[in-house]
Amino acid sequence: MLRKTLLATATLSVTLAGVASQAQADGTLDAVKERGYVQCGVTSGVPGFSVPDEQGNWKGLDVDVCRAVAAAALGDASKVKYTPLNAKERFTALASGEIDVLSRVTTWTLTRDTQLGINFAGVNYYDGQGFLVKKDLGLTSVKDLDGATICVQSGTTTELNMADYFRTHGLQHTPVVFDTNEQAATSFDTGRCDAFTTDLSQAYGLRTRMQDPDSVVALPEVISKEP
Repeated sequence: MLRKTLLATATLSVTLAGVASQAQADGTLDAVKERGYVQCGVTSGVPGFSVPDEQGNWKGLDVDVCRAVAAAALGDASKVKYTPLNAKERFTALASGEIDVLSRVTTWTLTRDTQLGINFAGVNYYDGQGFLVKKDLGLTSVKDLDGATICVQSGTTTELNMADYFRTHGLQHTPVVFDTNEQAATSFDTGRCDAFTTDLSQAYGLRTRMQDPDSVVALPEVISKEP
């Protein structure tokens, strides 16, 4: 199954290019075999999921999925080239054939599954969206963020979930949007925003890179389910 599916999922996602039919999936597999390596789309750097080390070697859960696909398709887990992609670029790169497989933080939604011409083959990680704040603010709930500025990655379900949650609870907020989660986290860390929101697994990974990780805490609410 793995050799023909070339995968997709949500918060950690694997998605295969081509895909309206099995023939298209086979075509992708044939192209991979002819080329001799899998072109795999990953994040631009989320600790634990896909991030290059000091030698430029990619590591993390998403990277391991890419390696598993290469092992199944080519018999060699090392036959992978990685393409870092932000949220806006990921589906375009997949649909255009720039990459064979998307293995990165991507929530599986009905709209994406039915309208983008790609195939979500399964979920490899379940997550939920949360909020990081500076401990010295003394906040104890997301509802304490009424009127706050919140750093968030643009073009994501994270941005939409936040808007829905604040509207439902009658709260005001000002999104400060960035192309990548790394940019959003850094801007929060340097004081541009009152809070930073993303899937909690990513949030904790990015927290390790902040100036003083111990000064940053997660509020208790998890406002979504992210497959």
